[in-house]
Amino acid sequence: MNVIFTIIHIFGLVTMGFSGLMATCLVTSTIAEDGATTAFLQGTLITLLSGALMFIPTLRMPKKVSRQAGFLLVAITWSLSPVFCAIPMLLYMPQISFTDAYFEVASGLTTTGATVLSGLDSLPMSINLWRHELNWIAGMGIIIFAVAILPILGIGGMQLYMAEAPGSVKESDLPPRIAQTAKALWLVYAGISIACIIALRLAGMDWFDAICHAFAAMSLGGFSTHDSNVGFFNSLPIEVVLTIFQLLAAINFATHFIAIKKRSFNPYIDDMEARAFLALVLGSSVIAAAVLWKAGTYPDFFTALRHASFNLVTIATDCGFATQDFNLWPIFVPMWMLFLSCLSASSGSTGGGIRMIRTIILLKQARLELFKFIHPYAVKPLKIGDMVVNSNIVTSVTGFIFLYFMCIVILVFALLLSGLDFITAFSAVIACFNNAGPGLNLVGPATNYGVLSDFQTNVCTFAMLLGRVQIFSIVILFVPEFWRK
Repeated sequence: MNVIFTIIHIFGLVTMGFSGLMATCLVTSTIAEDGATTAFLQGTLITLLSGALMFIPTLRMPKKVSRQAGFLLVAITWSLSPVFCAIPMLLYMPQISFTDAYFEVASGLTTTGATVLSGLDSLPMSINLWRHELNWIAGMGIIIFAVAILPILGIGGMQLYMAEAPGSVKESDLPPRIAQTAKALWLVYAGISIACIIALRLAGMDWFDAICHAFAAMSLGGFSTHDSNVGFFNSLPIEVVLTIFQLLAAINFATHFIAIKKRSFNPYIDDMEARAFLALVLGSSVIAAAVLWKAGTYPDFFTALRHASFNLVTIATDCGFATQDFNLWPIFVPMWMLFLSCLSASSGSTGGGIRMIRTIILLKQARLELFKFIHPYAVKPLKIGDMVVNSNIVTSVTGFIFLYFMCIVILVFALLLSGLDFITAFSAVIACFNNAGPGLNLVGPATNYGVLSDFQTNVCTFAMLLGRVQIFSIVILFVPEFWRK
């Protein structure tokens, strides 16, 4: 019973937090007189009241954040928060179905950036701001934010953090307490976001577009205020700024914190994940540009490099912006981009997918197995830098990657069963599962997910949620032993 009280109490607090976020859009709508004021007023009141009805009655009840409660809270927060966040959209656009509204806000909260909406250019300013605020607030994770305030309530947050943490988070030079660490990373996240806003404004965006696209870039969310996405601006300076900040967002924020603290670039050089990520993504950009140039897609190499590098970086980092319809490129390039979305982003970043640290561990383990074939009696530990990796971590990584690919296979077959062609089904699942945004064919960058049926949309929504919580926090709920005391 204590577990239930804990979940209701914390989810109520999170829900009230979303009502506060809605209130900023209410103020924006009132000032801009964009016609969505009533929708946000009602949405704010409904969300605030619902949160208060969960939070206040459980205030004095005994609470305990067990490991079981942590996993349950992660699953419930990510799956039920979109219900409340969809309220303003449903009230303002009664023609949109609940399935599509849930998909849109789930896409924002999971920082996927896939959309079912058309006519983004003519949407009220407050609706567009709401979509991008969801991107930004979810960038470092709803649960990480909750961890920062749980100690104030007298509730330990380590179990929640462990349930949400996507990979190995570096601990050297970080604040000793989990709440202090979360606050430090949020400050870094907010500071880089402000720098991105200013850089985009200087590059030529107006303040509103700069704020929205900075929110989407730093969260690797990929939402835009225009149907043609970043291609609307047709600006090399804007593309350069966004490329740089997307790369920053895909690097572990603990590394950013340490680099800022030490006022040195050495932490980036010492970070194996960052080195591997940058080498893979930047090297792939040059190769993709060469393929496009040789295929005659663009008249010269530098034009090909401009478009290849921006679109490849944005998919590889799981952001999801677009300036070109890469659905029309030679198939090698967009398929390679989707492959990179599976493994490029670092742990502790706002990206999705397998994460680079797991890729490195798996590659080193494969090499170690080959070494043991040659030297069967040798004793050689697996190392990441100077650190010996525990065998339990290797087992966990192997299990995660197996579940990762099995989930993708099952979801792809579900979409194939619904009648989608293979390229659309496969790319949609990969893009949603990795929280990368656009896919290929029917869900390519020149279209959106609005063409899908309700069943297909629900499959993609589930893929987004499953990918955002790194599989275990959802799949573990289906293990019978989880529910036993």
